[in-house]
Amino acid sequence: MAYIAGLVIVGFFFLTLHYFTELTKHQKTLVTLSVLVVVLSAIGFNKYSNHQTQSMLNAVMKFNQEKTIKCDGIDVNSSNYTLSIGTYTFIGKEKTPNYGQMISASTCE
Repeated sequence: MAYIAGLVIVGFFFLTLHYFTELTKHQKTLVTLSVLVVVLSAIGFNKYSNHQTQSMLNAVMKFNQEKTIKCDGIDVNSSNYTLSIGTYTFIGKEKTPNYGQMISASTCE
């Protein structure tokens, strides 16, 4: 749906350029294509960011359900790690081989 909104905005932008400026047809096309690339890039970046956030939250949810997850090839579970909610980082518990080790939840599968 966001793609359609982006295309409508660029369409209105082109019509504004067409009727209210003295640019040549080639210049109008270049300006419109530039704006279209910026809008579509922003939409793509937002989709990518949302996917990354959702993956991180899924890893945190599995950890909270006492399941073992893989992060950078390391098995992370609630018996060896604690979760820092503010940074979504797993921190190795004291008296375990992983003591002090910090792993970001964004690196988990």
